[in-house]
Amino acid sequence: MKKKWLGSSMSIFVLVFMAVVLYVQYLMLPDKDSEINPNAPMPDGLHPIVEEKTNQLIQHSAEKGISIVITDGFRSAEDQDKLYEKGRATEGTIVTYARGGESYHNFGLAVDFAIKIPSGEVIWDMTYDGNGNSISDWTEVVSLAKGLGFEWGGDWVRFKDYPHLQMDFGLSIAALQRGERPEEQPSADS
Repeated sequence: MKKKWLGSSMSIFVLVFMAVVLYVQYLMLPDKDSEINPNAPMPDGLHPIVEEKTNQLIQHSAEKGISIVITDGFRSAEDQDKLYEKGRATEGTIVTYARGGESYHNFGLAVDFAIKIPSGEVIWDMTYDGNGNSISDWTEVVSLAKGLGFEWGGDWVRFKDYPHLQMDFGLSIAALQRGERPEEQPSADS
């Protein structure tokens, strides 16, 4: 009798846990039915704090003997839609699941990076160790970025976006679409 009760309790716990996880994931998804609030001004470049931290990342990487290139920063909703079509309506492989207005790039809160090697070539090789310290340059850059407050797309569960770094300032895509914007200056506890 005790084993039967324990088994059914565990099943209920697992179902409730799965429901909570699914609900939390649902809350984090962009609102597909909503459009960007036309009364909220849209950014036309990187958020000042993201820009400052990106510049610091470039400098700190260089101090470690790693040259990085920011391959993408602010991206308009129209450019995002073109990128979304890649691998769908146009040639290539799928590189994003975000349509225009559904990416942190569209709100000036994200950048993509790559490594620049001495020949001048830009690479996305996550194993390359150009500074010869037995740690991949990519890993070092990601560690520096996280130390500056960036979230790394390589940590995502559903879609790994290894060149992607973002600062969401606690705002979901849905909140940004509604017109909420992060403050322009760091808070006192930043």
